[in-house]
Amino acid sequence: MKKLLGSALFSLLISGTCFAQSADVTAVNNAVENMRLAMLSAKKAELEKIGAPNLSYGHSSGRVENNAEFVDAIVSGKSSFVTLNLNDQTVNVEGDVAIARHIFEAKTNDSGKPGEVKIGVMQVWQKDKVGNWKLLARQAYKLPQPQ
Repeated sequence: MKKLLGSALFSLLISGTCFAQSADVTAVNNAVENMRLAMLSAKKAELEKIGAPNLSYGHSSGRVENNAEFVDAIVSGKSSFVTLNLNDQTVNVEGDVAIARHIFEAKTNDSGKPGEVKIGVMQVWQKDKVGNWKLLARQAYKLPQPQ
């Protein structure tokens, strides 16, 4: 009987942990989607909700922006998105930190110049004290070219 009760409690603990992680994965996916929508809308108030105060936002060109520079680049039109899709996304959560990876595909109109981009992106998200996921770091990279 004790073994049965112990096994039941262990199973409950494991399923509770899995549920919590699943809820966090869903929350991070939602945070990434909110970021995508904010980047498309270019609304300053929405963009300011995304990043942690000490955000490090790396571009595939090597340029790195802080949170204010990330927001300003989009609001000013220096970085402007006509379309923005995030494909093949994966999210892994470990405690209050999550890593999201995806393929970033967009039609752009940066400073009035149309273009297209297809890059890989890794994001690091951190859950803040009130339970919101904030973008702590983002690094884009060039995808391997087919031979």
